[in-house]
Amino acid sequence: MTTLSVVVPVHNEAAFLPTALPALVGAVRSVTDDAEILVMENGSTDGTAALATELGGEQVRVIQLPVADYGEAMKTGFEMAEGAWVINVDIDYFSAQFFRSVLASDADLVIGSKRDPGSDDRRPLVRRLATAVFNLLLRLLFRSGVSDTHGMKGFRKSVIDEFVPVTRSRTDLFDTELVLRAERAGRRIQEVPVVVEELREARSSLFRRVPRTLRGLWRIRRILRAG
Repeated sequence: MTTLSVVVPVHNEAAFLPTALPALVGAVRSVTDDAEILVMENGSTDGTAALATELGGEQVRVIQLPVADYGEAMKTGFEMAEGAWVINVDIDYFSAQFFRSVLASDADLVIGSKRDPGSDDRRPLVRRLATAVFNLLLRLLFRSGVSDTHGMKGFRKSVIDEFVPVTRSRTDLFDTELVLRAERAGRRIQEVPVVVEELREARSSLFRRVPRTLRGLWRIRRILRAG
């Protein structure tokens, strides 16, 4: 079994990949050579998949999905991953130090928490406030003790195998539901501090995501209560 799988959903990233993908490959290689990187291209129209194939080395697998769906891309990547640890990152936010923290952990799930007291969150104030409000909703709706469900996360393969098949959310909240399921099942969760410095400005509108996120959280609450 491979030591580490890194799952990276990408959509219309042709302009950004020439800088970001070699940097990601370098970060992974600085930690372990026994790794695979799954670039999960979903619904791109700008040649992202072909470019990722051209830029990636033998550690990179490029998988194409026809529809733009971040959560579906992550789910498919998790199902295809062969590593003992499976980490999800974004193409504009990853960290070799986080990879090391995951491989050194004895937990079942490691979260790079932007809200950890030791973290250095360099994002704009409005995005930091949005993270704080999202965390408050997790506490109110789910009584969750987890401080962050977005961003970098590392899962043992056993957690992936158990919870990914039953996780029903897609788009923005697939990973949130997955983390909540693992937490409710009593899996060991470790949160580690991170430096949050994205390589570019966010491409999606925060304000357009808010109504979708609220509806999605309410749906997860219904799902978990019913299950």
